[in-house]
Amino acid sequence: MRLNQNILLLGKKVVLVPYTAEHVPRYHEWMKSEELQHLTASEPLTLEQEYEMQCSWREDRDKCTFIVLDAEKWQAQPGSTEESCMAGDVNLFLTDLGDPSLGEIEVMIAEPSCRGRGFGTEAVLMMMSYGKEVGADSVGRSAQAPGVTKLGLTKFEAKIGQGNEPSIRMFQKLHFEQVAVSSVFQEVTLRLTMSELERQWLLEQTSHMEEKPYRDGS
Repeated sequence: MRLNQNILLLGKKVVLVPYTAEHVPRYHEWMKSEELQHLTASEPLTLEQEYEMQCSWREDRDKCTFIVLDAEKWQAQPGSTEESCMAGDVNLFLTDLGDPSLGEIEVMIAEPSCRGRGFGTEAVLMMMSYGKEVGADSVGRSAQAPGVTKLGLTKFEAKIGQGNEPSIRMFQKLHFEQVAVSSVFQEVTLRLTMSELERQWLLEQTSHMEEKPYRDGS
């Protein structure tokens, strides 16, 4: 999605940046892991296919993707490559044509040294904060209205493999509630609806987040 191609989100533990060609080699190395393939229900791709996927995700209007960077590394090493600071990714999928206010959220902390440090939690909170504001028609208007940067989502879902207990617990701590179980896909669906109380809670959790211009839109 080009909507976020010029946006950087700065948090305490993580920095979210658009997924660009610079990030593909490290991402490709991650996805050679059978564990990550299983957790993300992904098939291994060639490096060329990974570059094609990055281009596709940048153009697709129903996918909003950020790469998760380790904020401490990113801030401590000015001028270092983003690839060296990569921790994972976080995504919003806007695939329910009947409900444009619903986004499916996914997070992957792929770098082993970055797990268990709260990166996934902060990345999800920041992504929800980014996705919840402004009208849903902003997707279509983004090119003409530079100030319109968010998606207008009021409901978030997470679909997680039944065996992925850490992710299930993390989303439950973020106020998501289980709404369905699929024995076919071996996954549970959790949902959070943004009531006024939930909006206030999310605002408090992400009050430190800063939105800045990204260095380029490639």
